[in-house]
Amino acid sequence: MKIKLTIVALFVNLIAFSQAKLIKEQFINPSPEEKSCHASTIVELSASSLMTAWFAGEHENHYKVCIWASTYTDGTWSKATKIADGIVNGTQYACWNPVLFKNTVGKLFLFYKVGVNPREWWGMIKTSTNDGKTWSEATKLPDGMLGPIKNKPIQLASGEILYPSSTESLDSKIWKTHVEISDANAQNWKKIEIECGEYGVIQPSFLTYADGKIQMLLRSRQNNIIQSWSADNGNSWSKLTPIDLQNPNSGIDAVTLKNGSHILIYNPLPSGNKWSNGRNILKVAISKDGNSWSDIYELENRDKGEFSYPAVIQTQDGLIHITYTYNRKLVKHVVLKDFLDK
Repeated sequence: MKIKLTIVALFVNLIAFSQAKLIKEQFINPSPEEKSCHASTIVELSASSLMTAWFAGEHENHYKVCIWASTYTDGTWSKATKIADGIVNGTQYACWNPVLFKNTVGKLFLFYKVGVNPREWWGMIKTSTNDGKTWSEATKLPDGMLGPIKNKPIQLASGEILYPSSTESLDSKIWKTHVEISDANAQNWKKIEIECGEYGVIQPSFLTYADGKIQMLLRSRQNNIIQSWSADNGNSWSKLTPIDLQNPNSGIDAVTLKNGSHILIYNPLPSGNKWSNGRNILKVAISKDGNSWSDIYELENRDKGEFSYPAVIQTQDGLIHITYTYNRKLVKHVVLKDFLDK
């Protein structure tokens, strides 16, 4: 009986949504100056304008890798420009994992990491009050704070900003997630530790619920997407548990839609004998409760290749904008609609 009820529940979840409709797909900066790029982020600037950023250079962790950005206006992406580098006291380090975020009063933040590798990097921040036309000088985050590691933060009703963060040990054996909280201006930071138990987890994404709860979805070394929940604005978190979605130890992103449903972008395969195995398929899934997920769109499905590290937002007009790494050479932008529950 339990199996029959589960099948019925899954069927109901599947028919609750229509399949996604493709509105547009295109490459951002299709003729790049740099050989390699990765880890895009996207933010809405205004009703008709977006910005995306990524790191690019000779290859990941090359000391001259910098942060590049492009602006989307009236359906067209601008030529990419360099907006941050890793030069500190005359020494140049690699830049990593930019995250764009705009707070409720319109201030734009660029968070990114600088360092020789993810075990030793540190958090940096730049700000803009004119939608990225000009930026402040780069400053280091307070000691012990890394900011958002890959995915966007959320601003709470209190005005505070909650950041999804994580660390990797120097020997790469321990992956551990945590969250950080600042005021609305990215000042006065504090760190909230999370008990990760048996799981090696990094790069959280946040989903929000009408009852005030926050769900965290995590990349893991266990071939599953892992979750945790908070009922007190991120100050404490439940025991980590897996959800019924495979993932090959690859970055994910998620967002809560205006109608209360949730979108997840993920690679749905188990990992293989190479770090890049399983990144050749990239899908979009939707859920009402954060536990039962239904695939509604296939972004990529190839025999080989890397399509990874997605970022996703919903804009004011209800469209879903997704960016992701395309074979470490380009950033792809996909716009979807028509999958909301009827």
